Amino acid sequence: MEFSCNYRILEFECPNVNGNKGPGCEVELWDCGGDHKFESCWPALMKDSHGVIIVFNSDIPSHLKEIEIWHSNFIHQQRFQENQCLLIAHLKPGSGDQTEKPELSSALAKLPLVHSNLEEDPEDVRLEFVKYLRGVISSLSESRDREEMSIIT
Repeated sequence: MEFSCNYRILEFECPNVNGNKGPGCEVELWDCGGDHKFESCWPALMKDSHGVIIVFNSDIPSHLKEIEIWHSNFIHQQRFQENQCLLIAHLKPGSGDQTEKPELSSALAKLPLVHSNLEEDPEDVRLEFVKYLRGVISSLSESRDREEMSIIT
């Protein structure tokens, strides 16, 4: 069986993600672009993942329905904690200021939500991303500690 997957992988280092405490972290972002025709590749994207960022346009009603599917497949099935998830309501240039919270399901409403407008305030998005990375690192550290304790006891 042959299948093709189109996604982008961005790798970078994030120094001082925890302030001056300890080293930074290496990050891999896998962007699958939200296209369902590549659904057969989703298990590969989820394997060994430590967090999920869902970017959507809240002006488009179909996007609000789509993020329910993404939540079910990428967050709920992976049993990610809230601090391992981030919703980004992206505003396209010229669409005006829209910082109202979109109508989300109860499960999605619990997740951190950032409104991004990279033309007007890219620093806000960067700060929220670093905060998100801290949450992922914290979850990994807690998980590692639990695993070590289970070995000891």
